[in-house]
Amino acid sequence: MKELRFLARRLFWLFITMFTLITVLFIELFVYQPKAKDSKAVLAQNADEYVEWQPIDVQSEFASGTMAEEVAFGYRLISETSSLIGPKVDSFQNRFTGNGLACTNCHLKAGTQPGSASWIGVIERFPQFGGRSNKLGTIEDRINGCMERSMNGRKLGVDSKEMRAIVAYMKWLGEGIPEERKKEYKGYPKLKIPHRQVDLQQGKIIYDRECMVCHGANGQGVLSTDASKGYQYPPLWGKDSYNNGAGMYRVITAAEFIKSNMPFGQATWQRPKLTDEEAFDVAGYINSFDRPLKAHTEDDYPNKKLKPVSTPYGPWEDHFSAEQHKYGPFLPIMAHYKKEFNITKTK
Repeated sequence: MKELRFLARRLFWLFITMFTLITVLFIELFVYQPKAKDSKAVLAQNADEYVEWQPIDVQSEFASGTMAEEVAFGYRLISETSSLIGPKVDSFQNRFTGNGLACTNCHLKAGTQPGSASWIGVIERFPQFGGRSNKLGTIEDRINGCMERSMNGRKLGVDSKEMRAIVAYMKWLGEGIPEERKKEYKGYPKLKIPHRQVDLQQGKIIYDRECMVCHGANGQGVLSTDASKGYQYPPLWGKDSYNNGAGMYRVITAAEFIKSNMPFGQATWQRPKLTDEEAFDVAGYINSFDRPLKAHTEDDYPNKKLKPVSTPYGPWEDHFSAEQHKYGPFLPIMAHYKKEFNITKTK
């Protein structure tokens, strides 16, 4: 009889223990919430599952001497542009850029920063149709577009050692990137375009508060400590800046870049500092100043219906003024193209 009572007590406490464990487990499952994805995972929000991948640390690779020779030359060309193929070169034959900018002044972190027209994966997107030429263009065509406009210079030879090196560098940057991560390195994030014209007075206030410390009161920029390497902070207008044929001279494009990347070192496209309206106004203010003029811009966009609405030089396939094409409001122009030509424009 004693043995039965002892067994009963053991079974009772075993039951209590099991019941307690099950209850605790149930409570844990009930209150558990998975952790939110980190900022990297948010970048891949359109992917079914975030795939871990980091872009190459270009400076470290270059410093280590492990880069292939052609890739290393490409890196030097995009980061020391003015001293290798620009105004600092004595021979005109080897001088292709006409201002003091480096490619990396716009394509940040040597072309690896999301939201700054990164070159990671760019090779795969070419050949690509371009409205400015109204034809399929190669990656070499796109690079030469920058050479003639953003760099205010002239074309590189398609088969030149400089062109081959820049293309090799771009290919190298994209090696091994998972399909799920490619979208975050493409172009600029979109801007909610204000229903109004640029406010130049407000743009100056924003410039003085957020931009002047790096780019100067007169937009002149700041040279690197080693002046042979060009600008640490690029000029935003004047003779050493991009010309009026560059994409950055369009207010909407400039505002997208500014919102995603400026002030430098403070803003990213996941965490911008400026609002859409602030970026819009300061972009208009920057582009209100004189800069180099590109010849024959009237030949751009043979099909004028494909011209971005914020292209500030004519002719256009509409009745809107030059001032409105430069400073807005842009939404009425977009509505016109949708109504008259069934063309949806975003910039």
